[in-house]
Amino acid sequence: MHAQPKLKVTFKNPFKSVGLKLFIIFFVSSIVFVLGIGLYSYSQSKTIIKEQSSEANYQTMVQAREKLDLIFSKYEDLSMQLLMSKELQENLNISISSGESDYNKFSASKKVSDILQQFSVTNASISGISLIPMKGDTHIESTNGTGANVEEIRKKDWFIDALKANGRTVYIPTQTGRLIGGSQEQTFGMARQLKDVLSGRTSHVLLIELKVSEIGKNLTSINLGDGSDLLLLGLDNQVVYSQKPELITQKSALVLPEAQEANQGASATVTNETGKDFLVSYSPLAASGWKLVSEVPVKKLVEKASYIFNITIISAVIATIVAALVGLWVVGMVGRPLNHLRNLMNQGANGNLAVRTKIKTEDEIGQLSRGFNEMMDNITSLVQHTSQSASDVLHTASELSDASKKTAISAREIAVATEEIANGASNLAVEAERGNDLTITIGTNMSKVIESNMEMGTAASEVERVSEQGISHMNTLTEKTSLTEEMVRSLVQKVNALKESTNSIRKILDVLSNMTKQTNILSLNATIEASRAGAAGKGFMVVADEIRKLADQSRQSISIVGEITDKISGEIVETVDVLSTAYPIFQEQILSVREANEIFWTVQGQMGGFIQQLDQTTDSIQQLDQSQATLAEAMSNVSAVAEEASATSEEVASLSNEQLSVSSNLIDLSNKLEEVSTRLKETLSRFTL
Repeated sequence: MHAQPKLKVTFKNPFKSVGLKLFIIFFVSSIVFVLGIGLYSYSQSKTIIKEQSSEANYQTMVQAREKLDLIFSKYEDLSMQLLMSKELQENLNISISSGESDYNKFSASKKVSDILQQFSVTNASISGISLIPMKGDTHIESTNGTGANVEEIRKKDWFIDALKANGRTVYIPTQTGRLIGGSQEQTFGMARQLKDVLSGRTSHVLLIELKVSEIGKNLTSINLGDGSDLLLLGLDNQVVYSQKPELITQKSALVLPEAQEANQGASATVTNETGKDFLVSYSPLAASGWKLVSEVPVKKLVEKASYIFNITIISAVIATIVAALVGLWVVGMVGRPLNHLRNLMNQGANGNLAVRTKIKTEDEIGQLSRGFNEMMDNITSLVQHTSQSASDVLHTASELSDASKKTAISAREIAVATEEIANGASNLAVEAERGNDLTITIGTNMSKVIESNMEMGTAASEVERVSEQGISHMNTLTEKTSLTEEMVRSLVQKVNALKESTNSIRKILDVLSNMTKQTNILSLNATIEASRAGAAGKGFMVVADEIRKLADQSRQSISIVGEITDKISGEIVETVDVLSTAYPIFQEQILSVREANEIFWTVQGQMGGFIQQLDQTTDSIQQLDQSQATLAEAMSNVSAVAEEASATSEEVASLSNEQLSVSSNLIDLSNKLEEVSTRLKETLSRFTL
């Protein structure tokens, strides 16, 4: 036995290893896929939650605003009842008249207080009702006491605004304590000039103080969640009401989103001064112009969506662990056997023909291992056969020295050719096995490409389905917008009819005014005739005087009704103008909805074409997969040809031995044959069997 040659160890770059490359590709693709899907789902869920919450909060504000408008309209009606109370006007005029006695003034003032107290007691939300004189040093008539200083009240901003409003209602934001009388109860109020319906003179300002707690009672059913707030903001952003009592009467720093139309609300995400995002929705009150505002933290809205983010992180961690384990398994299954075969080939190249692999799997690596063992067996048989032949030639060299010398050159050339053929066959077998492995790898990658293409087709089908849903929603929106347009058109027609009715009322009032003038003239003529009649016409004179007074009162009432009719007519004209402006906007909205519907149809058509292209791509990839199978079969044929070439080389070696047997007759060449045999033994000595 010869000494085993030393194994040369070569250190290579680990990143050139097939096993490590497979591990990195599998690991990175798994993590990227899990994180991508999870983060996309998290982002989409946040967006959907914010959009739905924005619409829901805005609708809630609109409903709550309508409820507050109804309550405020009741307060408006109450002030109008006080304004039209003839008893209140008469006693109020007596209390400030300089020609009346003190007793009459006191009695009249007492009746005024009783009337105010009666209105205040009938409504629990009223904290107090007061009448403040516009001039003079008369006292304040109030249900909360009369200890307030008149001059100080007249300097208040709300009092000055009430004078400028010329009879319209002025709303007063929440104050700490009552406006009149003093108290710690928080109140807000409404003020307007009190006009005499007969004379048209204004002498007092009516102030109705309302409890802030009543607003809270009407808004208790609205729960926006933890950290949220429901506010009622005045015209200067002063907090009239808040679910957080400490904010009432404070200035709000909240920035409201801009509305698309005047006197309309809006809903949007706003960042406050602390950097936190809030979903802000508001709707303005019709009478006061105050804004009902909801403030909801975005963090609370998307708190449920963070569950998806947490699941994504957990899934990514699990996917990392699973990908690492699977990657290590792949490395162990592919990389380790390949490294083992590489080391055995290095040992075989250094002369150790006894090396064999023990891998017995049924996959491609097992086939490669069996091919390696067969190759080493063939090479060993070849070396043993050559060594035996050399021994036989050396044994008979003495008898065939002359013939051996003559055939030495031919034998040496045949041996060299045989070795080259054997080496070429072995290299061809190795390259064939390597090509077969590459073909199998290509087939695996082609399968993955086909699966990815099918997933893209599924996703495209889902997009097409969503486009169909969008088209359905847009059709529904188009129908509802058309109904809204018809309702606006009908409302315009009804308002025009109301305008014509108002003009008819005006004509009737003109007729009544003429009748009143005629009645007044008849009363005057009757009085003249009664005075001519003397004592006999006194009774008729009293009747004529009453008729004249009745005519005066009718003239004043007709004048007041005429003013109210003019005001109604003006408001009807303004309503017609607003509806005329809104009608083209509804038509533009219908046009925009139809254009959006066409866009959805276009998207659906393009997605259908994209799906067809994906189907064509899938067919092409399947054809390529079939071509790859054909290539694998061709590589197997190449391997078979290599084995046949190896068998042919053995036949050539056999022919060489036959030629050596023929050389027995060439005795004169035996000396050279002996030398060749000696060199052949030296060459074969480096192989370990």
